[in-house]
Amino acid sequence: MGAKEQAEEILATARKLIGTETEPVKARYPVEYDPIRRYCHSTGDENPLYLDPDYGKKSRFGGTPVPMCGVHLSGGNGIWPPKAETGQGLPPVPTLGQSAINLTTEWEFLKPVLVGDHLSTSQKIEDVYIKPIRLDPLAFWRVTANVYRNSAGEVVAIHRNIGLAHRKPDEVAADRGD
Repeated sequence: MGAKEQAEEILATARKLIGTETEPVKARYPVEYDPIRRYCHSTGDENPLYLDPDYGKKSRFGGTPVPMCGVHLSGGNGIWPPKAETGQGLPPVPTLGQSAINLTTEWEFLKPVLVGDHLSTSQKIEDVYIKPIRLDPLAFWRVTANVYRNSAGEVVAIHRNIGLAHRKPDEVAADRGD
């Protein structure tokens, strides 16, 4: 079986994983004022919407929102204290090559996250396809997402990641018969 046929067979297996999503995992802590304040001070953001709880209450949000780019900090468990592994995670996506490149990330913000929300996060496989790159005409591209939900279970943000896996140059050359 040639590499192209092998790639198509692997792709058919990989595509069966599209839509696979882990169970949401609740963040260790609810969204709090002080981490928002520290985040804003570290990034130089002086917006009173984030730094003054009274201002936030009077805003259209009715409370203090998390700055959009800080949502991922509110949805995780941090590095300390270590949390026991849940055993959850996405299954590995089969590919023809093993060399990985992370290409892009993008955020989609759907609803504001407010102080008092308790976020949960799940992971999802959204797409798998073959698209040639200069190094490998049979590179496997993967789109995965972290899905953030608020206390009511509503999706508030989606963080997508696009990456690819390719074969090493000598593997591609061997396939071509070089």
